[in-house]
Amino acid sequence: MPRLPTPLTLPPDRAVTRGLRRRRRTEAATAWAFVSPAVLVILGLSVVPVLWSLLLSFRASDLVTPSRWVGLDNYRALAQDPHFHEAVQNTLVYTLLYVPLSIVAGLALALVLNRRIRFVGVYRTLFFVPFVVSATAQGVLFSFVLDPEFGAANSVLHHLGVSAQGFLTDPSQALYVLVAITLWSGTGLCTVVYLAALQDVPQELIEAARLDGARRRHLLRHVTLPALTPVSVFLLLWQTIQALQVFDLVYVTTKGGPLGSTTVIVYFIWEQAFKNFTAGYGAAAAYVLALALFVMAVLLRAVRGRARTEAAAS
Repeated sequence: MPRLPTPLTLPPDRAVTRGLRRRRRTEAATAWAFVSPAVLVILGLSVVPVLWSLLLSFRASDLVTPSRWVGLDNYRALAQDPHFHEAVQNTLVYTLLYVPLSIVAGLALALVLNRRIRFVGVYRTLFFVPFVVSATAQGVLFSFVLDPEFGAANSVLHHLGVSAQGFLTDPSQALYVLVAITLWSGTGLCTVVYLAALQDVPQELIEAARLDGARRRHLLRHVTLPALTPVSVFLLLWQTIQALQVFDLVYVTTKGGPLGSTTVIVYFIWEQAFKNFTAGYGAAAAYVLALALFVMAVLLRAVRGRARTEAAAS
């Protein structure tokens, strides 16, 4: 009888490998089936608007009628717009005041609250509560408190023999008052972050420095602050981003006034896009801000990487 051909069989190792590959493909397909709705939402709400607004910055558009391509005209107009320059100046002043003051105040409060004192948990909570309050609620609250005619602040100043102040209605004071309001709420985050970081400072280093005769200021300068460097860099980046993106507090309290003294970049963008209906111009201003944020993040990341390298070398 003729011999029947024997069926082709794979070696055991190859068969196992092929089975594993098939199983991995099946698991990957199942995983993508579960996460694909979330991926579509992320693409639809973040990536697509970013690309659309980038294209919009090169067009003249009022969001109603058909737009037309203008190239770099929007960016050239920004370079010559005195209102944009004023908004940039106000934003820089606000940032340069708020960021260092909030970090220094948060560190000082954290050092005080890191000690063993009575009701320390209550104090920590009280300092963090303003951070939880929304900026809109803060704006409404301080608009009543700082009202030049009926506010409680001028009433207190009157009893102290000080003349009434304009606060948010005075062009020379409004921006600084906004900084003070933001410090009231934003310092709580720095305090909590620094408190958590102080818990991780090695006690062995502190005890060794004390045995060597180091005083409190020496401990702060040579032990505590170097250990807090990564946290300080993070807070510097975070607070700077928050300061450059301030909008809701300005919208609720001053609406960019008086006389444009509190018009910041984000409010300028909103005003151009949704008040003056020059959406392409507003998109160009938004990408100038985005570029500034990107450059700042790269610089801070480089500084943080250099600090880590120096710490590892030492």
